[in-house]
Amino acid sequence: MTTMTDVARRAGVSVATVSHVLNDTRPVRPDTRAAVLGAIEELGYTHNTLARSLVTSRTRSIGLAVSAISNPYFTEILQGVEAGALEAGYSLLITDPHDDPRHERKVVQLLHERRVDGMIVAPSAEPAGLVEYLTRREVPTVFLDRLVGDDHDQVCAENAGPVRQLVGHLAESGHTRIGLVAGLPGLSTTTERVQGYREGLRAAGLPFVPGLLAGGNSEAAGAEDATRRLLAAPEPPTALITANNAMTIGTLRALRDLGLEVPRDIALACFDDFSWADLFTPRLTAIAQPSKDIGAAAVRLLLERLAEPDRPPRTVRLPCTFVHRTSCGCAEPAPAVPPAAQERNPAP
Repeated sequence: MTTMTDVARRAGVSVATVSHVLNDTRPVRPDTRAAVLGAIEELGYTHNTLARSLVTSRTRSIGLAVSAISNPYFTEILQGVEAGALEAGYSLLITDPHDDPRHERKVVQLLHERRVDGMIVAPSAEPAGLVEYLTRREVPTVFLDRLVGDDHDQVCAENAGPVRQLVGHLAESGHTRIGLVAGLPGLSTTTERVQGYREGLRAAGLPFVPGLLAGGNSEAAGAEDATRRLLAAPEPPTALITANNAMTIGTLRALRDLGLEVPRDIALACFDDFSWADLFTPRLTAIAQPSKDIGAAAVRLLLERLAEPDRPPRTVRLPCTFVHRTSCGCAEPAPAVPPAAQERNPAP
């Protein structure tokens, strides 16, 4: 097995210099660094990260806890986190809390026990126990997608504004009864998207009708039931907004089973774009979230927290894009218009 001593001998430097190159513990001249890295490549040396962690108290690993990893939205977030972590020299330990507060607490504790340097977590609808655990143990953490309060680092997309935009677009198309299939109660994404829905109705001069709002619990089956309830009303909606991609699938299934055609019988617009949204007939008008950018931003926030443990917490919001297709009933889609980026609580 190749040792650090072998690398030092081949590069013509001391073992301490090889250690400084590997661990970034002291500046090394560029030509010396190049010689060390060349020797490592030539000899096939593998750095013992476990031994390094015993010396530095850092494992160069990040714990990632996100539910529904099979969901394309979270899969793209995972890609952004992985790319950002890899670029910074960190590995990932990934777990799925299943949006269950008890399971969430358990898997986060397991990540903590494996001595990850920090965590990126998409919290459940009941995150109090999770937040208390992480805060009491001073675990560097960034909350992802769902917000838990301004006392923590967190990153998400804009929610209210994009839904308000969807309502406005449908209202401009002549719809006065616009329904919303909302997400799981307790999630900040659900609260903010319902807020945007109500703001959009108000801006369009339309009343808020409680019977046009139904909860789909952020899942396909729940959305299918919610859509059926909405359409069974004495005055059903003429247009629907679904609040995430999983619920869009459930709503489309319900509409198909009811024999309704989009947009001939009912207009449809959805929050969350996904790679095959333009393969449907009609193609789906949607709000596209910057999923990979959200993941990458979460890694940056966490690395900043690790470097400056006492800096003020930050909440970063990234802009979404309105992807105008044909499920809303428009014949000629307009070009996508991304809103301006916005960040709250910027670092001083």
